[in-house]
Amino acid sequence: MADEGALAQGSGHRPGGPAPAGDPAPGDPPAPPAPEGRRISRARTAVRLLPALLIAAGGVYDYYTPSTYSAVPLFIAAPLVAAPLYSRRGTVLTGLAATTVVLAVHLVLGGVFDVDAVTELVTVVTVSALAVLINTLVRRSSEQLASAREIAEAAQRAVLPEPVERIGGFQIAARYEAAQADASIGGDLYAVQDSPHGVRLIVGDVRGKGLGAVSAVAVVIGAFREAAEQETTLEAVAQRLERALAREGTRRDRVDAFEEFTTAVLAELPHGDGTLSVLNRGHPPPLLLYADGTVRALLATQPALPLGMGELGAWPDQADRAAFPGGATLLLYTDGVSETRDPQGRFYDVEERLEGRVCHDPGALLAAVAKDVRRHSGGRLTDDMALLAVRRP
Repeated sequence: MADEGALAQGSGHRPGGPAPAGDPAPGDPPAPPAPEGRRISRARTAVRLLPALLIAAGGVYDYYTPSTYSAVPLFIAAPLVAAPLYSRRGTVLTGLAATTVVLAVHLVLGGVFDVDAVTELVTVVTVSALAVLINTLVRRSSEQLASAREIAEAAQRAVLPEPVERIGGFQIAARYEAAQADASIGGDLYAVQDSPHGVRLIVGDVRGKGLGAVSAVAVVIGAFREAAEQETTLEAVAQRLERALAREGTRRDRVDAFEEFTTAVLAELPHGDGTLSVLNRGHPPPLLLYADGTVRALLATQPALPLGMGELGAWPDQADRAAFPGGATLLLYTDGVSETRDPQGRFYDVEERLEGRVCHDPGALLAAVAKDVRRHSGGRLTDDMALLAVRRP
């Protein structure tokens, strides 16, 4: 796959197949925004206009109704609505606008020094001051949340560096896509390690969110890199990871630490023999994309529990072997891809969406898949996703 456009144009796409996963072909009209995205955009615009509409409605109401009626609820609602939406300056200006309109209406109608008019003015001024205070607290909390997320993202990126483009003669690409900006950092992971036994890969998902999940990711990846170099079989690598998670659970004194587990799929690509081995520990099955566009899911013949759950049952790990011919691409991903739903609740079917595609560039493949997943979800991802693609030239 040369680029996203090649995927979108349906290079190798079968007639009647699913919609392409990349950009529209050159010359085609741009795809319209998702209906959900348009609704969200309109709602945001309407909410941001609400303070001005409330002030205008309050002025009209006060002007055209008898003096026994009051529009104070409308005037005090305006700065309160503005507080979480606007900057501090915007909130102050909203409060000043509400106060000015109240004062102007009573000046025009007379009786500005009446008890009711003074009470209304003092109420609006007081609530406007409280709105500014609320705005300050909201902005401070938002900054703290953004800072915490940036720290977690930096920690996660530190333990998930992008692999080089070629390892052991294979073309490699990895991609990590965060969910919505206000979502928690997840525990998705990937790693690639060249070894005397071939190129070894892992893609996994640690249970949980936040910095705790990131620290578990570091444990898994550290153990994988060491085991990939030293162990002669993929089964032995999986057992090393199991023991590493068990040690981590014992070391921590938090109650939930003993409940942590990691779904993972490990793969081994021996140098030069055109085969691959896959060992799955409770993870979505990887896909093999052949040069003719055929897609095959590499299902485990012996299902196994996720890593870290060995105390619930023990049986020997079993790696499955498959042919890995030239021009084929191995795609591994986390459930942030396969469990993404569209607005109607339908899951994203990775195998179906990639059927008939011809891949020449793993990086472009991952970019197109990530874009297609976001399109499928209407831009409302609820889980992070990690993808890893390896192509045999």
